[in-house]
Amino acid sequence: VKINKASLGLLKRVEPYIAWGYPSHKTIHQLLYKRGYGKVNGQRLPITSNQIIQSRLSHHGMTCMEDLLHEIETVGPEFRRANNFLWPFKLTNPRGGYSQKGRHFCEGGDHRE
Repeated sequence: VKINKASLGLLKRVEPYIAWGYPSHKTIHQLLYKRGYGKVNGQRLPITSNQIIQSRLSHHGMTCMEDLLHEIETVGPEFRRANNFLWPFKLTNPRGGYSQKGRHFCEGGDHRE
């Protein structure tokens, strides 16, 4: 999401219900390795080997998962191509449910590591 006046206003409106900000290297790494899927010929394909990345992104300078991770993390010159290659993440609810759903994350609401 690009940060501009309109999107910032919307984020302020939903702030009690979401956590937002810049992801860390560790978070991006875990998401790509655990839930990373690529678009190959319009299909959702799990990224199980570097050959999948190399076949689609080698002409843009990305040949392995670490190159893709670096491009996403630093928002480099080929970020748009790397982002378009990735399939949107499908997240699930935490196992065991939420314990303090009514409190904001910053106020000590439900958070798990």
